[in-house]
Amino acid sequence: MLAPVRIEDPEDAPVSLDDVKLHCRVDFDDDDVLLEAFLDAATAHMEKVLDIALVTQTWRQDFDGFKCLRLVKGRAQSEGLIVEYWDTGNAGQTLPGPTYRMLVDSVGAYVAIAPGETWPQVYCRPDAVSVSYIAGSAPEDVPAALKAAILLHVAHLYQNREAVTVDAVSNFLPLGYEALIWPFKKPGL
Repeated sequence: MLAPVRIEDPEDAPVSLDDVKLHCRVDFDDDDVLLEAFLDAATAHMEKVLDIALVTQTWRQDFDGFKCLRLVKGRAQSEGLIVEYWDTGNAGQTLPGPTYRMLVDSVGAYVAIAPGETWPQVYCRPDAVSVSYIAGSAPEDVPAALKAAILLHVAHLYQNREAVTVDAVSNFLPLGYEALIWPFKKPGL
């Protein structure tokens, strides 16, 4: 499997700017652009660390064949699922929807062949099969612990805007951040 590629960014953030301002005790609008940038950075960091999509966004994963089509970004949705492949003549094809289905096990979502169907033969190339899917959820469905961790991260960035501080206070993220995201980490990350 090649690295997943985001093909459509999320429209919403997992927490609102109003929630960020309340958490950071900011009651003016002058820093809104800065706080939104920190919110974007904190969200991107968490998605990278946990290897998940927090809010609804579209991803593509490329595989060298049909053997195991595991969708790694978590909370995959069956609507919008598209499977494309390069046939043995190296021509692009789209697999008809009834040929496959999305299943979920203890590890997460994957694409499986429908009963009575068979996978087509593919051309030998690292991106022989492409699966496009929607991952993530609505902002209100993001777990509260992950929202709290994002708020901690944004507040930390807002309060520590320089790379170095002159006092003895640590610049590391608060310990509570790791405790909040730990239950959501995938094995091996």
